[in-house]
Amino acid sequence: MAEDVLRLLAEREQTLAVAESLTGGMVAAELTGVPGASRSFLGSVTAYATELKHRILGVDAGLLAAEGAVNAQVAAEMAAGVRTLTGASWGIATTGVAGPEPQDGRPVGTVFVAVAGPTGRKTVRLRLNGSRTEIRRESARTVLELLSSELRENLRGQDTEQNGGI
Repeated sequence: MAEDVLRLLAEREQTLAVAESLTGGMVAAELTGVPGASRSFLGSVTAYATELKHRILGVDAGLLAAEGAVNAQVAAEMAAGVRTLTGASWGIATTGVAGPEPQDGRPVGTVFVAVAGPTGRKTVRLRLNGSRTEIRRESARTVLELLSSELRENLRGQDTEQNGGI
């Protein structure tokens, strides 16, 4: 999936930055494992501590205090924040509970992944089962899949525009 995302970004001459919490750098590792990733991948922020989500990524402190870090809006703000911080075309983010204990009143396996790009933001809630490792891996895979889908959708919209709405 990382190879596909990087190919799509390179074709469009666009860039990507990643904000990770529960995945702890797994998404960035997947991306940098692809030869030539530096053409499109700018970097990442692993904001594991809630305070860093606010201080570095600009997530609203009131939202974090009221809802905790495992929240759809937090994921969206993380993706938008890393995009702003790095100047990337696209930002993606992961936040959630990998276990073994619940967090912020959310059960293990509750995950939010988000994409922020030129056409707006999209957030998806996941309810995952499995071990801590499986939850983290599936979260990383899903956020890349979400970005791939958004990139393809963005391309279809551009093709329609260029072809006079046909």
